Parts: sequence; structure tokens; C-alpha cells
Amino acid sequence: MPVLPSVFSPATVSRVALANAVANGLIVVTGGAVRLTGSGLGCPTWPRCTSESFVATPELAGHGAIEFGNRLLTFVLAVVAIATVVVVWRSARRDLRPLAVVTFLGIPAQALLGGITVLTGLNPWTVAAHFLLSAVLVALATTLWLRSREPGVGQPLLRRPFVLLTWGIAAVTAAVLVLGTIVTGSGPHSGDVDSNDVPTGDRMGFDPELVSQLHADVVFLLIGLTVALLVALYATDSPGRVRRAARDLLIVQLAQGVVGYVQYFTDLPIALVLLHMLGAVLITAYTARLVWSVRGPASELPLAPSTPEAAATR
Repeated sequence: MPVLPSVFSPATVSRVALANAVANGLIVVTGGAVRLTGSGLGCPTWPRCTSESFVATPELAGHGAIEFGNRLLTFVLAVVAIATVVVVWRSARRDLRPLAVVTFLGIPAQALLGGITVLTGLNPWTVAAHFLLSAVLVALATTLWLRSREPGVGQPLLRRPFVLLTWGIAAVTAAVLVLGTIVTGSGPHSGDVDSNDVPTGDRMGFDPELVSQLHADVVFLLIGLTVALLVALYATDSPGRVRRAARDLLIVQLAQGVVGYVQYFTDLPIALVLLHMLGAVLITAYTARLVWSVRGPASELPLAPSTPEAAATR
């Protein structure tokens, strides 16, 4: 089979990968807007909007338009994902192909899970799964973009305990996101205007106050681990890219924590809940950046000198 020549430059690959990452984050926020406006069942079935129409009808009013508009954004996301695969495939970056393909395959999986969510009447467990899949795609798309900006993946820049700590932060971040979906599934804003009168806690069967406290405790653990990593990085004169990634992640975590506490004590106003969802996207992206940062570019030697001569050349 003939090998196709590379036709796309590294700059083009990076720009398209960035568009893919932004689109994956944006679809999470717009999906949150659908839920918070009670439009989750604006189109009462799937894959059609109604049993007789693929598009929203006037009878469905504003909720139908909002839900159908979000479905259309999925097609936009699919186009961007396909463009990413094509551009990566026709570039010299063979190492980016697996990530590009996986992020593309996540789009139909996301659409199918969204359809199941509608068909099950916004079951809170499928709503949670839909969000978590989106978070995974945000992390993968962010990693794809970051890797596209460098010639390849090189050696670790930190000693093994530091690398393990970054992965520990990623694991705790995943736990925070999972617990966040349980808090959401146990509280108001079910996503359907006709089911928002369901007593708080009945949708998932958990005590909202209890799971909110558990969620907050794990957030404190996450912030503590990030602070510990950041202090250790500065104490050991670690590479600037890792220090910056940890610092920026901590800033996002603290901002997200403030929004979370304010929304909890102000009875979950829609605007703050939507801002909190945006914060979840940013935390996912910045955590992916932290994990990415611990390995240098392919052309760069590890910044862990074992001799005074090596340290002098750093």
C-alpha cells in the first residue's frame, strides 16, 4: 500500500487539535445548560426529536429548541473530530494517530449514551456516565493538543515518586468528578422541567448533604496533594513546565472550590452551577496538562542530572 505524503504542517495539526479540545469542552457546558434549563427531554425521544420528526417542532417550544440545538452541536463536534483524524493522518506525526482516533470514536459513543439517557427519561446514572465520558474525551483531546505542540514524547523529567504523585492527583481528580455527578444526581436540576419536583435525594437515593460532604473532603485531599507536589517541585528545582502546570492546576482547583461552596450555600443557582461545570472541564484539562508535563519533548534530555557536570549544563 503506498504511503501518503505529509501535507499538513505541525502548526496546522496543533491548531486543529486545539479546536478539537475546545469543542469537547464546550459540548459539556452546553449540555449542562440543557439540563439546567429543564430541557433534557425537550426532544422526548431519540434518535428523532419526536416520533415523527428529526427536528424540533413548534409544539415543543423553547425546551425543544434548546435540546435540538445541543444535538446539532454533536454533529459539529464530530466534524471537528474527523478533521483532526484526517489532519493527523496526513501529517508526519504518526505518534498522534491513536489519540486522534480514540477521541473521534468517543463522539458516537457519547451520542449513543446521550440517546440512552433520553430514552431512560434522564436516569441520573446514565446522565452521570454521559458527563464522565465527556470528561475522558476532554482529557484525551487536551493531551493530543499538548503533544502536537512538541516533536514527540521524551523521557520523564522527574524522579519516580514525583511521577507517581502526579498520577495520584489524576486519580483523585477522577474521584472528585465521579462524586460530583453523584452530588448532582442527588440534588435538584434533574434536567427535565416536569421532574424537578422530585424530592431532593430521591433520584439516586443518596443523602445530598452526606455526599456533598464526602465530595468536599475529597476536594480537600486533592488540593492538599497538589500543594504538596508544588512545594516539592520548587524545593527540588524541578523543570519549569511541571511547576507551571502544578501551579495553574492549583489555581483552578481553588477557584472551583470557591464556586462549589458558594453554590451550595446559595441553594444552587443555575448560573453558578453552570460555572461549576465549566470549572470541572478546566480541572480535567489542567490535570491532563500536569500529567503531560512530566515527560519532556523527544529531543530533550531528562532534567535529572546525576553528575555535577550534567547539572552545570542544565
